[in-house]
Parts: sequence; C-alpha cells; structure tokens
Amino acid sequence: MAAASPLVKMKDVKGKRLIFPEWKDARIIEAADILRTKYKIEPLLLNPADISSEARDDLARTYSAGPRSSKITIVRRLLERPLFLAAMLVKTGEADAMVAGAAHPTKKIIEAGMMAIGLADGITVPSSFFLMRQKNRSLIFADCAVNIDPSAEELCDITLASAKSATQLLGSEPRIAFLSFSTHGSANHASVTKIQRATAMARAAMPDLAIDGELQVDAALDPGVAAKKLRLRSDVAGRANVLIFPNLDAANIGYKLVQYLGGAQAIGPVLQGFAKPVTDLSRGATVQDIVDASLLTASMALTNGYTM
Repeated sequence: MAAASPLVKMKDVKGKRLIFPEWKDARIIEAADILRTKYKIEPLLLNPADISSEARDDLARTYSAGPRSSKITIVRRLLERPLFLAAMLVKTGEADAMVAGAAHPTKKIIEAGMMAIGLADGITVPSSFFLMRQKNRSLIFADCAVNIDPSAEELCDITLASAKSATQLLGSEPRIAFLSFSTHGSANHASVTKIQRATAMARAAMPDLAIDGELQVDAALDPGVAAKKLRLRSDVAGRANVLIFPNLDAANIGYKLVQYLGGAQAIGPVLQGFAKPVTDLSRGATVQDIVDASLLTASMALTNGYTM
C-alpha cells in the first residue's frame, strides 16, 4: 500500500465526510474501509434507499428555492439519480465533498456538480487537474480531462481554479506557466496568440501571483534552459509548479508521458471550479487510486472547496 500523500495532514482530514454515490462498487467499499480505519475520514456510502421521503422533500425545496428554480415534482425525480442526490447532500452541508466516477463518465459527474453544487464565484467553466508527484517534486497539470480546446477566456478560468488548487495542495505559492511550443514570441501562430492573451488575462485577474507565458515546457521547468531562452527575468520560468496546457490533446498526452515514462504518480483527474470539491475518478481506478484521490479531496475540503 502506497504511503499517504505528504501534502495531506492527517490531523486535518480526520472526520471529513466524503460521499460516494457508487456505493455498490467493490473498489469503493474497500477504499472506504481504508479511509475510515487508517485515515479517520468518514466515508458516506450513499444508498439512495436510505434517504427518507422527508429528507428528499427538504432537498427538493432547497433546490427549487435556489437560482435554478424548478417544480418540486421535477426535482424529486432528479433526486432519484445517485449523482445528483449526492451532490445535493454536499450542497446542503451533509457531506464535505463528492467522490465519484468509478462507474460513471466524467460528463455525468460534471452535470451533477453543475446542477446541484454550482460553480465558484468568478468561474464560468468547470475544469480539472492532475496532481503529479515525482520524487520530491509535485506539480499541478491542467486541464487534463474536461475542456477540449479552451479559448483564451476559458484558459484564464482554468488558471483561476488551478491557482486555488495549487494553494490548497502544494504548500507553496503557485508559479503558473502557460505552455506552448513557443517561448516569449519565438514563434508566430494563432495558438501562440491565444496563450499570450490568456496569460495577459490571468495576470490582470490575479496581479499578485507569479504567472508567465507563453513558455515551452523545458523553459518552464529547467532553470538552465530558462536562462538561455528568456531575455527578461521571470519568477516562473525554470521553477513552475502549475502547468496550464493549451488544449486537451497536449494535457492528456503530457500527463500520461510523465506518468508512464517518467514514473510520476498521477492523482486525478480532480474537478475544479465548483463551489465545493468534486472528484472524478477514472473508471479504471484501483483501490489505491481511489484512496489517494479521496485524501486529496479531503484536503481540499479543509478550505471549503473553491470559493474565490
């Protein structure tokens, strides 16, 4: 059994309530037992039959009174869906976060999170990240699972959420690199222009954070390469800990290369941008994958998710 992430303080996550709507899955059951006995987290295995009619009516009234007002009869039918029911229990504070995806596609997890929990203030699109761990180095990779070809505006949103994730998990200030095949204008292309615009938007939105782009990945991670390729001083180049990829092709390929050829541990994908934490497991997740993702999610729940 792999050791718990050193980024997670066991005294902090103790007692955190993580809800698992895929309660019948054998991997979820085993992971829940580990989380309960070893880490003192409170896993809530959601059997919809255990939620009383009165409790469902309360949830339906809560949802209908919100910005997405609907007839209670319609919401009552939505609450028959385990993902939506679980997300509503997070929304109302009965659980601190939702962990799902072992038996549902990402699209369904996002749909439930969007409908019930909603996005954090200032965020217009959900996104995802992987926590990549190798030796003594940890990095945030985004967006690796949700947005296929994000616009400059969407990349800015992804960066806002990723900065929050990094602050919660890395134990250091985020140093954000917008990745490209170009470094500071070394090439001209529409995709480069998009990254430059996204960088400018993110700097305007988060003036106190270290943000740079566009950067090739070697210039973002290697101080020696950064010294050769950049003419101006950068607080990010050579020491980035948050990598913002230009599209899903690059992000998905990138994290898997680092995982399979570089031997890094990839924890995720974890959804971000929601008002409270929602984690999307891979349907091929192992028990240890579920435990690791749950520990990470519990750590994120310490600061009540992604409220900006």
